[in-house]
Amino acid sequence: MYVIVVGAGRTGSTVIELATRDDHEVVVVERIPELAEEVSTNYDCLVINADAASKDILAEAGIEEADALISTTASDSTNLMISMFGKQYGVETLVSSINDPENIELFEDLGVNIVESPHRLNGQYLYRAVQHPAIQDFMSIAGEAEIFEASVEAGAPIAGLSLIDADREDLLPEETIIVAIVRANGELLIPQGETEFQAGDTVTIFARNGARNGITEQFVGDGP
Repeated sequence: MYVIVVGAGRTGSTVIELATRDDHEVVVVERIPELAEEVSTNYDCLVINADAASKDILAEAGIEEADALISTTASDSTNLMISMFGKQYGVETLVSSINDPENIELFEDLGVNIVESPHRLNGQYLYRAVQHPAIQDFMSIAGEAEIFEASVEAGAPIAGLSLIDADREDLLPEETIIVAIVRANGELLIPQGETEFQAGDTVTIFARNGARNGITEQFVGDGP
């Protein structure tokens, strides 16, 4: 995966550490020389010491080839501008931190996956959003165990199947529990064996071994 990370502060550096550890191709844009130098010294990635709120700089970072663009600056206006550039260049996954909840709608209108609370503002959350775009929220419990929400996209392998059918087709790993399903109309279901997954559902999942591709890919459609 080709990932561009804008900002190398506390949050950004965590994203960089996780992404480089997983051997993704990472490009970092950081305007503060000291932070840029620190990242260049500690991580195997390309670092551009510049202001990312510029098409020319993002082009230099390879935005046309990027699979994901993560913006972690302290300025919502900067993060929004960067996300707009990412949208314009067709970057598949856009992720951003957000500092003022009043700006949530602006980011959501762009289709940006956001972290809106300072208490949740951490690199692990942002990186997870890139790894598994179907995930809307997650919480670690103990060890690798996690509870997370995933949206069922049209054309997803699990769409139209009941819990029994999904289990029969081995779409969900062992020690995975479907806790709840919220329909697109807001109806809350406590799923039983015959309960079907529908496109637009938000599904709450417990996974003892955490969110894995083997789980999240079952909720992702084939695209337009």
